[in-house]
Amino acid sequence: MENLATNSAARDSYTPVKGQEMIHEKVNIRFVLLVSVVAALGGLLFGFDTAIISGAIPYITSYFLLDEYWLGWAVGAVLIGCAGGAMVAGKLADQYGRRYTLILCSVLFAISGVGAGLSTNLSMFIIFRLIGGIGVGAAAMVSPMYIAEMAPASWRGRLVACYQLAIVFGILIAYFSSYIFDGMGAHNWRWMFASQAAPALLFFLMLFLVPETPRWLMMRGRKDEARTILCKVSAARLVEAELEVISRSFAADDHATLKQLFSSSYKQVLFAGILVAVFQQVTGINSIIYYAPVIFKETGLNSSSSLMQTIIIGVVNILATFAAIGLVDRIGRKKMLLMGALLMGISLVAIGMCFQYRYFDHYIVLVFMLLYVASFGCTLGAVVWVYLAEIFPNLIRGLALSVATLALWLADFLVTLTFPVMTKHLGTSYTMFCYALLCVCAFIFMFLRVKETKGRTLEDIGTMFTQK
Repeated sequence: MENLATNSAARDSYTPVKGQEMIHEKVNIRFVLLVSVVAALGGLLFGFDTAIISGAIPYITSYFLLDEYWLGWAVGAVLIGCAGGAMVAGKLADQYGRRYTLILCSVLFAISGVGAGLSTNLSMFIIFRLIGGIGVGAAAMVSPMYIAEMAPASWRGRLVACYQLAIVFGILIAYFSSYIFDGMGAHNWRWMFASQAAPALLFFLMLFLVPETPRWLMMRGRKDEARTILCKVSAARLVEAELEVISRSFAADDHATLKQLFSSSYKQVLFAGILVAVFQQVTGINSIIYYAPVIFKETGLNSSSSLMQTIIIGVVNILATFAAIGLVDRIGRKKMLLMGALLMGISLVAIGMCFQYRYFDHYIVLVFMLLYVASFGCTLGAVVWVYLAEIFPNLIRGLALSVATLALWLADFLVTLTFPVMTKHLGTSYTMFCYALLCVCAFIFMFLRVKETKGRTLEDIGTMFTQK
């Protein structure tokens, strides 16, 4: 890490400090960007691992002879692994550190991709998808937590949103892989999964170049090391005061327990985090991400055209996430979440109407799917990860993030498992209407319960929800 840790040219920034006027602080943006980009690679693998299944669905369906129920299980099995990864990631991240937990994730990614590609039966395929899911679930929690704990308050929203950018890049790479391998015969799906090993190896190697977070080091009593890292992030004259604030946030305890997590002091922030995470998924995004080629085929397109339109969705997702990065620290978290739920609901109603009346001319389904994905990518997609990474107090952050992301993955699994069944028995139109109704529920909850966190330090945010 010493290679990256050298004090490079710093750039002036302004960081608000609670109860004080704005303090002119030099933030070493180059260092912060480097460590954030490396951590965000976990998001790229997250996106790749979960989206590669979209192009493989027709081929694994015929190879393993899947009906709609087994198809939902084959696609959604990775999400059971994600739930397991979320359950253990908090403890691992608190015990062994954020960085070493991410290293373990990179190994699981590689094993999963190669193993799924070599699978000869459905049980073997599902086992390796579960292994990959453990890595995805853990990285989904630890990567944004790592970035949030490294970034200064004035940059935190944008940098954590970069994690979502990495996810959508991973999704787009998966779509391209599916398109490239689509014409390589009946076993092309094996290459789709095995190609995941390359970015997993890159992630593994890059993690050896970044340090542990100062907040984890403080939690483990390693104050000198924490001071060294904080000095590389911002002006040394503010470090001692920041160390004192971080130290007080851990109080007299060195770890959180489940009993403490569900106590009256923390239950409000915990349930806010859980419901925000669940609404990110039950509003239908991964039905679009995983099953987009299947949906487009319903409009009369062939396999190649369906995959090409799916790639367009991936590109729009990336552009929308760039917009989120530029807006999240300006507009704020709450307003963006509200706008996203509203626009997504409108888009889903429009898509449902198209299927209800079988009107597929002028690429209208593609247009509204792009509006839906753009709305998600610019709002719930990026902002939920930012919000989850920052609302929990330092003492419970690891455990609380585990619980919230566990809920997220279980919601994702439920949506993924039920989509083929719902479309078969209810039809695509009423399936979309169901997701639109959940967007309305999300809007109401976020309007009433979500609190704005823009521009606040992690320690300040940690006091917003707590009840004594």
